[in-house]
Amino acid sequence: MTVGALPTREQALSLLHEWVQNPNLRKHCYAVEVALRAYAGKYGEDVERWGLTGLIHDFDWERHPDAERHPTKGVEVLRQQGWPEDICRAVLGHASYTGVPRDTLMARALFACDELCGFLVACALVTPGKTLDQVEVASVKKKMKRADFARNVNRDDIVNGTAELGVDLDEHVAFVLGAMRGIKGELGL
Repeated sequence: MTVGALPTREQALSLLHEWVQNPNLRKHCYAVEVALRAYAGKYGEDVERWGLTGLIHDFDWERHPDAERHPTKGVEVLRQQGWPEDICRAVLGHASYTGVPRDTLMARALFACDELCGFLVACALVTPGKTLDQVEVASVKKKMKRADFARNVNRDDIVNGTAELGVDLDEHVAFVLGAMRGIKGELGL
């Protein structure tokens, strides 16, 4: 790949599948991809570039499941492979502890969608049909207040990411939920 050139989705998927064996982590990456593609379309941005950023953002999590290495070590790999710097910075910025500012709309969208996608999956899994179609914005917001529900999801990241993106929380939840419903079969939900 030429340095700075946008990889194909096939190249990104190949990297993701090489590094991620857990089907649920793969599905999480697909969910964040579709959410970012939707936001790129809404904002008139590069849908492919944003989608690839969402797809690849956690590709190194299985090998580096800690703040000392994720996503820093993964971004080293992306840079070695010639991935565009704006994507690398967005991936770094999705983890607040890296200190890399989310200074692009794409980086803010990635941060805003990441934890929310995981939370929406958890919400879907407790519906009678285990489906995104049965998830409602009001129930998502109610569950966000419950510390015992999906306790690995950082609610502050959802709230702060939504604010950084400059959108209303209800609208953000509904928008991401709608995007994820578009690939509910692929997500198994």
